[in-house]
Amino acid sequence: MHDDEDEMETAEADPLEPVVRDMLAGLGEDPTREGLLRTPNRVAKSMRFLTQGYTQDLDQLLNSAVFSEHTDEMVVVKNIEIYSLCEHHMVPFFGKAHVGYLPRGKIIGLSKIARLVDMYARRLQVQERLTTQIAQGLETLVQPRGVGVVIEAQHLCMMMRGVEKQNSSAVTSCMLGGFRSDARTRMEFLDFLK
Repeated sequence: MHDDEDEMETAEADPLEPVVRDMLAGLGEDPTREGLLRTPNRVAKSMRFLTQGYTQDLDQLLNSAVFSEHTDEMVVVKNIEIYSLCEHHMVPFFGKAHVGYLPRGKIIGLSKIARLVDMYARRLQVQERLTTQIAQGLETLVQPRGVGVVIEAQHLCMMMRGVEKQNSSAVTSCMLGGFRSDARTRMEFLDFLK
């Protein structure tokens, strides 16, 4: 048994593990009990995955997926699942993002839009900032005539603690360029979301 413990100690490289162990003890748990022995490692791995957006950037995301295309019709990707962590309580919020843009000679691979959403969602977030970051990120990538992003999400910080409102959801939007300045363009985008 002593050898196994030494191996576990050697394998522990993530600085989050002792923090999780201390948190378990602070909650009144015994971090040495069988069911919790590997919990610090599992939580550290989980947090690294859930916040992997910190290690990504737009250039890495893009990976040569911008193409010249002579189209000026609106492109909309609806119902992109989002999973993020509220920066105030570090509990999940989840929902759907709807992203649209008006190309200006360049389009982006559709899967890259979903990856852009994930890159910003996989950080400690507030929904308002997440919405804006997605819109600004797409604007940076393809310099379109306009961008629109709408996010609808449910927040566990409101559902399972605090006010405990099970049926609440939050809707945020960010409209840039033609989506902000042209009411008809904005309405066309919002009509697509119905």
